Amino acid sequence: MEDELWLTAREAADHCGVSLVTVYSWVRRGHLKVEGLDHRGQKLFRHLDVARAEMATRTKAKRALVAA
Repeated sequence: MEDELWLTAREAADHCGVSLVTVYSWVRRGHLKVEGLDHRGQKLFRHLDVARAEMATRTKAKRALVAA
């Protein structure tokens, strides 16, 4: 879709409050798929996929800390 929000790995990491290494770990473990490249050759991810990867990898303890 044209109106989808696309994120680079750095933007995805900043959005989720995780490190860049964590984002690439999600990719390596199959939680997140690279959907394309931007004009500089940086990997692009769909915003919704990033959110799903984050939720799939959060533990109950971390969810409790976020809610507090």
